[in-house]
Amino acid sequence: MDIYSTEEQQAEAIKRFFRENGVALAIGIVAGLGGLYGWKAYNQNQITTAETASDSFTKLVDSGAVLDKADTFINENSESSYSTLTAFVAAKEAVEKNNLDAASEKLNWIITNEKNPELKATAATRLARVHIAQKQYDQALATLNSQLPESFAATVAELKGDIFSAQGDKAQARTQYQAAADKGGLENNPLLQIKLDDLAQTSPAA
Repeated sequence: MDIYSTEEQQAEAIKRFFRENGVALAIGIVAGLGGLYGWKAYNQNQITTAETASDSFTKLVDSGAVLDKADTFINENSESSYSTLTAFVAAKEAVEKNNLDAASEKLNWIITNEKNPELKATAATRLARVHIAQKQYDQALATLNSQLPESFAATVAELKGDIFSAQGDKAQARTQYQAAADKGGLENNPLLQIKLDDLAQTSPAA
């Protein structure tokens, strides 16, 4: 395998791989799961649509104006997984520009329209962070109290800890941070330990 020396070369190699092989891989997956009827259902029109969406998404990202053009792309490619990816990228750009309302809108779109539970949960936890930044704590808790996969339990508990900490409820914050730690949240997340240590230092002695 070639070793690419720059990030630009790596990015171009990834784009080229998906242009050349992405549709073929998709066909292989569909055929493997759906058998004879699956691959017959995946007709040429769908292949062309997938290729077009991929090319359009690449051009959108390269334009550097994903947020401005996201709605048009999503409307034109609503049946494609690229619509969800575009909404994620647009939400990130909106946060970077401190346009939290736009970020909230895009993340809510994912939660409403995406079927994959992991992607929906990712959008939900990011939306909760946006609500926290907006000091909309009740909305953040409501978002986190929706049914999310167990694999997100540590993240959810930590975010609830952030909410209670922002509200000045140190006892509840520590309870949630500890719950996050108990669910494996300390792995690759030193910030959680810092949050626990800070609360321990400010708690009165027993």
